Amino acid sequence: MSTTEATPGARETASDIKQAIAGFVSEVKGFRGEIEQKLQQAEERMTMLDRKTTIAARPHLAAAEDAGAPHRKAFNAYLRSGDDDALRGLELDGKSLSSAVNSDGGYLVDPQTAASIQSVLRTTASLRAVASVVNVEATTYDVLIDHSEVGSGWATETGSVSETDTPAIDRISIPLHELSALPKASQRLLDDSAFDVEGWLAGRIAEKFARAEAAAFINGDGVDKPTGFLTHSKVANAGWSWGDLGYVATGVDGSIGNGDAIIDLVYALGAEYRANASFVMSSKTAGVLRKLKDNDGRFLWSDGLSAGEPARLLGYPVVIAEDMPDVSTGSYSVAFGDFAAGYTVAERPDLRILRDPFSAKPHVLFYATKRVGGDVSDFAAIKLLKFAAS
Repeated sequence: MSTTEATPGARETASDIKQAIAGFVSEVKGFRGEIEQKLQQAEERMTMLDRKTTIAARPHLAAAEDAGAPHRKAFNAYLRSGDDDALRGLELDGKSLSSAVNSDGGYLVDPQTAASIQSVLRTTASLRAVASVVNVEATTYDVLIDHSEVGSGWATETGSVSETDTPAIDRISIPLHELSALPKASQRLLDDSAFDVEGWLAGRIAEKFARAEAAAFINGDGVDKPTGFLTHSKVANAGWSWGDLGYVATGVDGSIGNGDAIIDLVYALGAEYRANASFVMSSKTAGVLRKLKDNDGRFLWSDGLSAGEPARLLGYPVVIAEDMPDVSTGSYSVAFGDFAAGYTVAERPDLRILRDPFSAKPHVLFYATKRVGGDVSDFAAIKLLKFAAS
């Protein structure tokens, strides 16, 4: 027998050792798997705990945004594909931001998109920036104005008290009109998931609404649009009466003259209005007035000291509204007044969208509507500068 050949007993011993090693390795693997599983479970519990802590500590604003998430998601689906099932499924349960379906057609814009549009309307070059803005649910808004002096008198302990005059109340009714915009986009663009359809739509709607509003608040004729303050009758301030806007003439046709009329304009306005007064004019008119100097050579105009702060004329803020007429003979190119008291913008807070994929194929039209109105609410609170001899 060869010396290298293993005996039967040796072979059995080697086999036992291999089996023992295999069993040990298997047990180690099982133990390791059990440890890893326990570690994973512990990590999952810690993750859930952190998530609950974060949700509990989340600020109220974020919670409100979560509440609006279903509406925004449903609105996004409607804009991209016309799928309105989710919008129709929003229930009036007090928990959702619904009332989404409009009986007249169209859907409420989600709160985030609506807020973006309103933000642009507030910051744009428009009378809205200084006027009084109110939200209403009705089709008209009534302003009650007491434009007379309430009677008063001094009383003595033993003397008789005479009857005082009663105030005269005027009711100004501001009807709301439908303002619309019709932006369009290609279906291919809407199918692109990287395209921010809400942001695009908010920008286009805000741009068109801002232009239409700004023009109407100044020059609107009141027919299917707000009534602009410049459309009311105008009289020399010395003969002013309720229902008219008083003006001060520059003394020179189509020119500001020596600039003294600006000071006359300021003091033509009652003291109770001057504290909150602003100038309103176009950019070209601002270019004329910013050259004015006093007798010591100092400019009457001063630019804002920080970003977003308006320029000032004689210490009063200047609102640039491009729909104001430029300087010409007989033009009313500058308005000065407390517009928060003098002009009221009334609007419904809801904004609606109707998707139209048929009228402009291959593009999709979005018919956006809101209701807004505006008119003079206090004729004593606004004065005009007329670029004329008288």
